Amino acid sequence: MARSQRPLDGRIVAITGAGRGIGRATAQACVRAGMKVSIGDLDLAAARQTAAELGPGILALELNVCDRASVSRYIDATEGALGPVDVFINNAGIMPLSRFVAEDDAVARRQVDINVHGVLHGMKEALARMLPRDRGHIVNIASSAGHVGFAGGATYSGTKHFVVGVSEAVRHELRGTGIDITCVMPGVVNTELGAGLPQARFVGHIEPPMVADAIVAALRSPRFEVYVPRRIGPLTKAGAAVPTLMRDAFGRLLALDRVLGRPDVDARRAYEQRAARSAGEPAPADE
Repeated sequence: MARSQRPLDGRIVAITGAGRGIGRATAQACVRAGMKVSIGDLDLAAARQTAAELGPGILALELNVCDRASVSRYIDATEGALGPVDVFINNAGIMPLSRFVAEDDAVARRQVDINVHGVLHGMKEALARMLPRDRGHIVNIASSAGHVGFAGGATYSGTKHFVVGVSEAVRHELRGTGIDITCVMPGVVNTELGAGLPQARFVGHIEPPMVADAIVAALRSPRFEVYVPRRIGPLTKAGAAVPTLMRDAFGRLLALDRVLGRPDVDARRAYEQRAARSAGEPAPADE
């Protein structure tokens, strides 16, 4: 017997880094589902533009996920305007690429600040409000790089492994509380973050609405792991179950080494320049 789906109409969702990319598409999908949406983004102008394009009643707020106090203010402002947050989506993230030995330390720290500490801040602040209510749903946007180390994106892969690991651990801690955790692991998405990336064999690039629809589906019928597209789930698990030599051969068959390791530098130039900006300046947060 199929499980009944949760109604989403009127539920309040807060989405980090939702001024563009997957976050923007997710906000749009949540609006279609009847949810009340709060968009948080370091680039307030992008957040406001997205809110205006999505229609009346969408909240747009400035948010720096690297600063836990900013995350707290964002949730408080959302709840003050819309009501208690039912769903918190940790979407903000960046992906500057380079060979590991050539990576600038400041760029590496910024990735960890946004992709790791940003998720921690969002989870902790959201849970502080959800636990007393015995309900809520946290969605963490990881990546297929959360299970596979991609050459050319070592630090990024490491941060996404962290997101998968912390999501799994906190899921166990929350058992019986009424709060769900979902970890979303998309392949390469056609956003600014994915600009100039070659395709792996048998797994093409996907569009942001495909990820957004998968997220909304997981809100209706909660589950922990969400792979987008679905077929990368079995491929990832099969690769993890075999010895290293076989896994390496499998990776070569799929041409995984070129996905982050051989990007079109010119196509990524604008994104890389924004991603390398110092903390405090508007930067990509568009997983």
